[in-house]
Amino acid sequence: MRRKNRGGRSSLLTPSSSQTAARAERVWLFDLDNTLHDASPHIFPHINRSMREYIERHLGVDAQEATRIRLDYWSRYGATLTGLMRHHGTDPEHFLRETHRFPELERMVVFERGVRAMLRRLPGRKIVFSNAPRHYAEAVLRLTGIRREFDAVYPIEKLRFRPKPALAGFLRLLRRERLDPRRCVMVEDSLANLVTARRLGMRTVWVSAGLRRSPYVDVRLARITHLPGFLGRL
Repeated sequence: MRRKNRGGRSSLLTPSSSQTAARAERVWLFDLDNTLHDASPHIFPHINRSMREYIERHLGVDAQEATRIRLDYWSRYGATLTGLMRHHGTDPEHFLRETHRFPELERMVVFERGVRAMLRRLPGRKIVFSNAPRHYAEAVLRLTGIRREFDAVYPIEKLRFRPKPALAGFLRLLRRERLDPRRCVMVEDSLANLVTARRLGMRTVWVSAGLRRSPYVDVRLARITHLPGFLGRL
């Protein structure tokens, strides 16, 4: 039997005003690729091939060496672009334009239809925080029908080409949006990016079907659509 408070309302299953306010103050920072949609089947192979071909053309190396360079810089810096800029003076805008051309992007995007409903169930502001270029990020968000669910989009250009997991990109977003990292929840498929987020004081959600555990992760989900069920842990 439910107990009644003095105002006659049920005291069970009814969040207090302080709890509601705290939840409303949350700011959700969402990665894009392999978080809000599945880039592995079609999009990532296309990007990897385009990057390899770009490196072949502009550094004058064969396919094997270009692949080694791409993977080495991705492993060391979190983004191939960062290594190319540091070691070869690559123009980031030219690189991103050349490597993120998708004549048939609509056929390549794979996403769960429930993502939009999931986003609407989350209290607080929502921001896309991605290492992808602006034109690609905006196109994917439009195709999946979720662009209107976000208050802002931070592609790599807006981060001054300082991609995750580097601290500089995180700090730029936080300063521009005037955010306290302790109010933020970072939702990502990359553990390295979550490590930076957690060190800043954010809560973290790892979108991963694996079994690995990490002290830098508050919640691990196999499917992002399950996120609203874990609000109590965030």
